[in-house]
Amino acid sequence: MLPGQSTPGQNHEELETLLRKGMTVLRAGQVDEALVLAKQAVAIAPREPRAYLLRGSILAVQRHPAEAIKDFDQCLQLDPALADAWQHRGEEHFKLAEIDASLNDFDKFLELRPSARPGHWQRGIALYYAGKFQAGAEQFKAGERVFADDVENAVWHYLCNAQVLGPEKARPALLKIGKDRRVPLMVIYNLFAGRAKPDDVLSAVREGNPPPSELKKRLFYAHLYLGLYYDASHDPTKALEHLNQAAEDQGVGGYMGDVARVHQQLLSKKASQR
Repeated sequence: MLPGQSTPGQNHEELETLLRKGMTVLRAGQVDEALVLAKQAVAIAPREPRAYLLRGSILAVQRHPAEAIKDFDQCLQLDPALADAWQHRGEEHFKLAEIDASLNDFDKFLELRPSARPGHWQRGIALYYAGKFQAGAEQFKAGERVFADDVENAVWHYLCNAQVLGPEKARPALLKIGKDRRVPLMVIYNLFAGRAKPDDVLSAVREGNPPPSELKKRLFYAHLYLGLYYDASHDPTKALEHLNQAAEDQGVGGYMGDVARVHQQLLSKKASQR
């Protein structure tokens, strides 16, 4: 053995340390440091799928979906039974509006982890954008058991159902929920139930004089769901006005921010083809 060369046991120990520390600093928000550690893990163990899973997860946080997908591809070539890699790759495909690929990955994830099916709302959203509205409605209906107080699950069930039954029949079938404490979500629920107007949603945003960070979050949800409401009401001009505002700040909304940007992109493309 050459001087300084590691034994396989030493490599394994170093790899486990890098993976463990990488996940720790990533969870702490130290993304750049996590990426350095992940690159080191890939360098010393290029046949270890977890190293690519970690690096891909970091690239996803850094909003580099195409690069993240390459790492998840490599991870799944090495270990196709790694459920989290299918899930993460599905999320990144969705960010790129690669809906069919996203849905396929979510389905692969659920083959490996079937207990996650009722709560897999990302799959429901992918089904909506894939035009599989009946299946989407069924996904969100199943989510009723998991998200009993979640306006978003009920609204997405309505959006799918409206495509199947029409808005007038879908409205009475709006899922019943408890109290969603996020402002202005309950007003959004009433909007889709026909008991509130769009202006009521925007008025509710400023309830209680929220601090700037909370106001930004509230405005995001207001504009996202007003955009979806107007699109479902066949008013693409108003829909885009609100979706443009929801999609503007990539630091707000998490995965739903990506939903806003995908919907904006698809709606803009459709408008340009008219």
